[in-house]
Amino acid sequence: MKNKSSNNFPYIPNTDTEKQLMLDAIGVSNFVDLVKEIPAKYINPEIDIPEDLSEQDLVKLLESISSKNRSIASFDASFLGAGVYDHYVPSIVKSIVQRGEFVTAYTPYQPEVSQGTLQVGFEFQTFISEITGMDVSNSGMYDGPTAFAEACLMAVRIKRNKNIGVLHSVDEKLVDVLKTYTMFQDVNIIKIEKDQLDKDDLNLSCLAFQNPNSVGEIEDIKKITELAHKNNILAIAHVSPIYHGMYESPGKYGVDIVTAEGQSLGVPTSFGGPFIGLFASKKEYIRHMPGRIIGKTKDKDNNDAFVLTLQTREQHIRRENATSNICTSTQLISLIVTVYLATLGKYGFNELAHLCYQKAHYAASEISKIKGFEIYNKKFFNEFVIICPDYPRNINNFLLENNILGGKDVSKRINNGLMIAVTEKNSKHQIDRLINCLGNYKC
Repeated sequence: MKNKSSNNFPYIPNTDTEKQLMLDAIGVSNFVDLVKEIPAKYINPEIDIPEDLSEQDLVKLLESISSKNRSIASFDASFLGAGVYDHYVPSIVKSIVQRGEFVTAYTPYQPEVSQGTLQVGFEFQTFISEITGMDVSNSGMYDGPTAFAEACLMAVRIKRNKNIGVLHSVDEKLVDVLKTYTMFQDVNIIKIEKDQLDKDDLNLSCLAFQNPNSVGEIEDIKKITELAHKNNILAIAHVSPIYHGMYESPGKYGVDIVTAEGQSLGVPTSFGGPFIGLFASKKEYIRHMPGRIIGKTKDKDNNDAFVLTLQTREQHIRRENATSNICTSTQLISLIVTVYLATLGKYGFNELAHLCYQKAHYAASEISKIKGFEIYNKKFFNEFVIICPDYPRNINNFLLENNILGGKDVSKRINNGLMIAVTEKNSKHQIDRLINCLGNYKC
């Protein structure tokens, strides 16, 4: 057996001989000659690293840094929404989610070993199917926008038509993610105005819409779905889950695919993530769905058992047959949603929706009485646009001076538009404070 050089390592592919060949090719004799032109100050420079800290001192340092951030709780009131909403989360949710048996982001690769995790996923799917009124739901996507994009691509596969229709009132952030997904897929994204819906010659795979839409307005789900089906187009609805606590589910209107952002169902705002995308469909399209679907069966002893019934991603089946490349799942977030919905129950979920609706409409009614302010929306749920007498950023800065987190500036869509969200967490006192501040604003 030949002696191996001490400079050869099993995980470093270049042998000494190969290194020398490369050095000879560029005209230097050894590695030192190769790097000698690099100024000395860049080679092993002295780094000013402070003294090490004890755990106690390190915690103090990190707390001082993190205190520069402001959480929603640090404001007297928050009326910011636009996709991420501040709802109350019962303490039982956090208590269960932090159990060691559940703390994982992954769907089990050996499902039969993780029956508890799979049962939670199965219950999650059941809840989402009930809320959306759809036949089947998967066990979660990365977030709402990725679910929306995957739904549009699913329609392309089903209809074999690469034209995706998106109603103009859909949030641009959703469309941006869709553009990212379709960038290299020879797919066309076509913006559709409402007055185009009556046409009989729409050459599209789907018509995707948002309800409530990007400015809080409630769309006519029934009419949009009927017009889509009239043109042999799939109807895709991106919805607010809590909205359907008091309104009919999209499935009742014949919608083909439903997506949503699940953050409002017990998930903290958390600086914008991690969240979870909800995805549900008619049963006839189940083989085209992305992600994983958990099913219930019987084991050899006739006991209930849970399995990954469908896992149509490229890590599990042939790449050319995969419907999605979604990898890390949102298993822990789906647990949060499941515990939250189980805690509320049907009655609590309905009451939550009514509270959001009533408080938002009280706020809008009172704001409309303030000189210079108008309400843009005709029909809305818990989010509406105020047309302000000044730039929305100036209004928001004034509210911040009063320790109130204002809404989202939607001036690109509506001139001087400020979108306000109201949830069950906003007390009448907080809403009245907002109203008083707006009443005292001077242009």
